[in-house]
Amino acid sequence: MTGDVSRLFTRTALALVAAFAISTASAQEPEVDTGVMDGLSLPGLSNYAPPTTQGPLARTGDGEVRLSASMTEDGPEITRGLVWRVFRPEADSDGRLPLVASSQGGTGIFMLEPGSYLVHASFGRAGATKRITVADSFKTESVVLDAGGLKLDAVLSGDVRIPPSKLSFAIYEAQADANGDRALIIPDVNPNAVVRLNSGTYHVVSTYGKVNAVIRSDIHVEAGKLTEATIEHKAAELTMKLVREHGGEAIADTSWSILTDSGDIVRESVGAFASMVLAEGDYAIVAKNRDRIYQRDFRVEAGRNQDVEVLANETVPIDADAVD
Repeated sequence: MTGDVSRLFTRTALALVAAFAISTASAQEPEVDTGVMDGLSLPGLSNYAPPTTQGPLARTGDGEVRLSASMTEDGPEITRGLVWRVFRPEADSDGRLPLVASSQGGTGIFMLEPGSYLVHASFGRAGATKRITVADSFKTESVVLDAGGLKLDAVLSGDVRIPPSKLSFAIYEAQADANGDRALIIPDVNPNAVVRLNSGTYHVVSTYGKVNAVIRSDIHVEAGKLTEATIEHKAAELTMKLVREHGGEAIADTSWSILTDSGDIVRESVGAFASMVLAEGDYAIVAKNRDRIYQRDFRVEAGRNQDVEVLANETVPIDADAVD
């Protein structure tokens, strides 16, 4: 967990597989796990060869295979939400693994020609690959996903709820590359949506608003369990307006710049009002109207939403020509 996290608590509870299957986690397209088997280089799902058979995908041969998947070794079978893909293990002339069959749902039943295949099971962003051998008789195969669920939320100080429309999460790989960058796994995850992931540690970025209220945390997902994490943001929502007197009407056609105490610009906008969420700290407001610029210093206090007035009077303006 990074140093700027004020509070992060994680509680785990056994998760019903059915709850995982009907969750509404966003952006959870299945993807191939390329590291499950030694020596296996399985391409991304956008790079596999389409089936060449003219018959139904799940009826291409005379060896019947029943495929099932579970979250853990001893866990129950997943009954909904799975995506099965069956590949031949030898790449074609384009370097792609030919897709032989696919299905969606729970248990998969396939009729395949005798031979060796690679089976990939996807459950949300969790996935696993297994090599199987098909004969001319019925057989069953099971795939262990070694996966769990992650549900994220965030609050303000004092457990004040944040409107879901102003809150989002992104999930990254925990390990950064040589440049300090992390691979993005899922962007724009909604609060309280269950995301299915392989077990492991992930880097989570929580964003409140669209400016600088950002919290980063490392969260561990356990196989067969639902991990719930709530992050506390130190931020507030503010609305700025340029007025001629306290409580007066906002002056239209005003350009706004919000600067940190070190002089860095964090937000610019145009209009009678400037509304935004800002992280706790000291800022300067610069309001430009016509040929005059007005400035005010202010402090954002965590959880204290407020209106901030900038007075347009002749004692404080800065000449715009002098600034330019």
